[in-house]
Amino acid sequence: MAGNLAGNVVNAGTARMLAGLLEASHLAALEQVPSLIHKHAAEAGLHDVLIYLTDLQQDVLRLLTGRGQNAGEGADPEAAELKINTTPAGRAFQEMRILARPGVDGEPGHWWVPMLDGTERIGVIRVSGSDAGQVAEEDMQALASLAALLVVSKRSHSDSYARLVRTRPMHVAAEMQWKLMPPLAFACEQLVISAALEPAYEIGGDAFDYAIADDTVHLGIFDAMGHDTAAGLTASLAVAACRNYRRQGVDLVKTSEAIERTLITEFGRGTRFVTAILAELNIATGVLTWVNRGHHQPVVIRDGRWTASLQCPPAHPMGLDLGLPIALCREQLQPGDRVLFYTDGVTEARDPNGREFGLNRFVEFIIHHNAEGLPVPETLRRLVRSMLDYHGDRLQDDATVLLAEWHGSGNEEMTM
Repeated sequence: MAGNLAGNVVNAGTARMLAGLLEASHLAALEQVPSLIHKHAAEAGLHDVLIYLTDLQQDVLRLLTGRGQNAGEGADPEAAELKINTTPAGRAFQEMRILARPGVDGEPGHWWVPMLDGTERIGVIRVSGSDAGQVAEEDMQALASLAALLVVSKRSHSDSYARLVRTRPMHVAAEMQWKLMPPLAFACEQLVISAALEPAYEIGGDAFDYAIADDTVHLGIFDAMGHDTAAGLTASLAVAACRNYRRQGVDLVKTSEAIERTLITEFGRGTRFVTAILAELNIATGVLTWVNRGHHQPVVIRDGRWTASLQCPPAHPMGLDLGLPIALCREQLQPGDRVLFYTDGVTEARDPNGREFGLNRFVEFIIHHNAEGLPVPETLRRLVRSMLDYHGDRLQDDATVLLAEWHGSGNEEMTM
């Protein structure tokens, strides 16, 4: 779509489609998005458009019916939910590219088009049309992009969205955590960030955070004591305090001290505590700065191999008030470096025979799928599935991964 717009060759039908959707969206709720898409897509010769949204764990794609009901309720059961691992729609989602399904026995063909908000994968749309050429693909991409933006703009105040993307009931602590954290994926020219959390419906004390201010990317991973609602409250308070102080321009060391004071004020000394890595990455220079508050050391993957764990003397977990010195550490990244932050639920959880998933298995998984050229969010989706398979779909502790890939300053090419 970008090329078309830059060349001023957007056809009249495409322009009417996009302008009409934008105008109609201002007074529309999520339930109205499917009918609006269906109506205005016809202006560009795109017909029978269906919207499928990914569930929370990115296992299935569920039909957005527009009636405020659960996945495809009242629709064809075979069309209401599509497996991501075994369907053409799922492959389009995984690979973030358009896939065509030719017509059979006189039936028209259709296309599966990824819905992306930046690099956050929202779902896919299914489109039928008469033209499979370049212009039609660009029209479909434009429609999918606008559909994704509409869904994202409506979902924060929509219980229909929350019901659709959940495949089972969610615990109260997890409800808090998912509302607290930023999207699972973000990208700009210099950087890709992706995250994963399990067990998605029962997370308690884990959290991650990221934000950008000018050339500085703030990164954080948190692991609160326990695996219950109290742990969720502790982690939520730690993240809120972190955001509050960094937005005042407070440095990493003092921010971690302020988080500790906040936890002690609320819960008392030593009653509740949080381990964390608080980091800043200068995306212009590649300098990574961080403090370690009793957490596992981050890992750097460089040139397709595990280069090192980033050593930094750990201070005590925030909330224990042990008075240990807090070291500020620095590392110069190289273009293409991937930095992995993780909680102990990733590496220490055991299978039914008592064997740990382990740090080596975790890092080698990332390296292997990086070599396959998969998008970063898809690598983490497959990591989560591998972890759950290893542990029989049952994790005893929260498992969180935050991955940041730096491409260098002004690098035009990037893997999303």
